[in-house]
Amino acid sequence: MTLAPQRADHASTKPQGINPRLRVTSDEPRPQRAALTGTGRPNPAAHLSPDDIEGIGHELDALRQEVMDSRGDRDAAYIRKVIRTQRYLEMGSRALLLFSNVKVKGFRPAWWLGTAGLSVSKILENMEIGHNVMHGQWDWMRDPKIHSTAWEWDNASPASQWKHSHNEIHHTFTNVLGRDNDLGYGILRVDEDQPWSLFYLFQPIWHVGNALVFEYSIAAYDLELGGYLAKRERMSEEEKATFRANRNEVLQKIKRQATKDYVVHPALSAVSGSSRTTLTANVVANLVRNLWTNTVIICGHFPPGISTFEKTSIDGETRGEWYLRQMLGSGNISGTKAMHVITGNLSHQIEHHLFPDMPSNRYAEIAPRIRDLMQRNDLPYVTGSLWKQAASVYLKVVQLSLPNKVEGERRRDVVRRELGKAWRSKKLGRRY
Repeated sequence: MTLAPQRADHASTKPQGINPRLRVTSDEPRPQRAALTGTGRPNPAAHLSPDDIEGIGHELDALRQEVMDSRGDRDAAYIRKVIRTQRYLEMGSRALLLFSNVKVKGFRPAWWLGTAGLSVSKILENMEIGHNVMHGQWDWMRDPKIHSTAWEWDNASPASQWKHSHNEIHHTFTNVLGRDNDLGYGILRVDEDQPWSLFYLFQPIWHVGNALVFEYSIAAYDLELGGYLAKRERMSEEEKATFRANRNEVLQKIKRQATKDYVVHPALSAVSGSSRTTLTANVVANLVRNLWTNTVIICGHFPPGISTFEKTSIDGETRGEWYLRQMLGSGNISGTKAMHVITGNLSHQIEHHLFPDMPSNRYAEIAPRIRDLMQRNDLPYVTGSLWKQAASVYLKVVQLSLPNKVEGERRRDVVRRELGKAWRSKKLGRRY
């Protein structure tokens, strides 16, 4: 689990526990932040002195302690209610799908209701329950059934691999170029500071395809499949054996998931002649869950106004600087209470990145105080409706599929030049 402050009262899900890089203060004086980033963009935190940033850290430490000290019966009741609701919704929806082939005036009401209910059930299980339980948000309850070390979610990615790539890597190195692989998941260019190549010309297609099969994309990402394919010739036998073991774990998880959704439940519907319609309902529910999850995640990480950071910027990083990076590297989604629940409260992405182990039902409570803190320190609090944020990301994906604008050179000329280089390289390779 990745946490910001060092918290002795929290039971970590990993032996190493808290990220050891994070300290209350630095051993050496921290430099004033530059007015511009390495690529010449304005630095939104340039006006803050090291003392200002340390003060922000202390204020956030105090806020966190206040909330964590007040955890109790109402929080436990909340997560148990959500889990109970999700399970009843799933059971009811699957019961309806036993009769999904029954038509009423040419309409299949059981299919539509069952598919809708199953879709919402899967979203709740993945986002408000699975994601947050595996962050250790409910470990303080000491309930072995709702604990980060025991939870296995309804998803293609095994919990252990997801916790490593998400809790330990992403939440530690949020938006650090070259360290946080969640920045485009290795297939998308979502920031101008990411180098451009011809591969990204097709990223609007990758983006839609990735959203449709998101659970499998995340499984491949957590497995670090791309890194293995790129480095396998240089890997030791021990590293290859580790990869094979992880690969087999993923394949077994996918097999279990596919058997449940695409074999067992359709077979149970055979008595009413609803096998085919139950199968299509499960396919649609998984697609809906994938699209929704992908949309919520991109809205929290990639809209305009969210900052990225260079590797060198986190050298000697203090806790206050880590907090600052989380605030600048995340964005929120505005909406109703129901919308917050169905997003797993990741509509409060800023608050979640600040306090990933805080119970998710508390994010809405602290959001006004976080916003006030950021406004007092003249920091941008990025937020907007789901549709606004999602549309801005899709537009960004299209724009960044092309190289950055350079004065005196058209982007299409850059693309043509790179295409020419690739063609010549290919011809030369054929010749030899």
